[in-house]
Amino acid sequence: MPSRVTAYSGFDVLCHALESFTAIPFNHRTPRPENPKFRPAYQGSNPISDVWSKQALRMINTYFRRAVKDSSDTEARSQMHLASLMAGVGFGNAGVHLCHGMSYPISGLNKSYQAKEYPTDHPIVPHGLSVVITSPAVFQYTSVACPERHLEAAELLGADITNAKLADSGKILSDQLRQYMHDLDVPDGISALGFSGDDLPRLVKGTLPQKRVLNISPLSTTEEDLWKMLESSLTVY
Repeated sequence: MPSRVTAYSGFDVLCHALESFTAIPFNHRTPRPENPKFRPAYQGSNPISDVWSKQALRMINTYFRRAVKDSSDTEARSQMHLASLMAGVGFGNAGVHLCHGMSYPISGLNKSYQAKEYPTDHPIVPHGLSVVITSPAVFQYTSVACPERHLEAAELLGADITNAKLADSGKILSDQLRQYMHDLDVPDGISALGFSGDDLPRLVKGTLPQKRVLNISPLSTTEEDLWKMLESSLTVY
């Protein structure tokens, strides 16, 4: 599998785990149907999904860079495959939130960007790229809802949190994500994908209908919030 495909697939795994771990807690999600059979598929973070999400983040810290940098590293690629499964079990129950919500218009409104090592007969923003490109802005924003989880996630991804303050959890996690993105050659924001400030209204409009995932955010998110995160994501480094 080409390194770009490995990278963007891996970033999707990373965001699956990270978004499900920081999702609204299952016992805070509303409305709550009287009969459990009417519950939505996405329940919010919970003790079971946490197990899978956290283990996936640990494995990503160990194997992700190796898997992208060396296609012959069978151990790293196999372990990332397993991390994908684990993150899938986690988010399949807890759900994902803002990175995925904004990813759909980023991919769907693309007119000209063609990712390296992907088919070149049509423009394409790979799903994992469209998801991770807003992640520094997203987790800076959501950190106020559950700073302990954001700090724990940063540590699972390899950040040194010695003497770290909870108030800095968003910056610490966002900086750790930027480091992964830089190390694995992710383009510098949605502007590198062909978007500009003039596209922000369309990107916000394309995100708003994604209630299935927006409702799993740990914070209630307004149009203005989405605008600010997308604007911040025009560049990420």
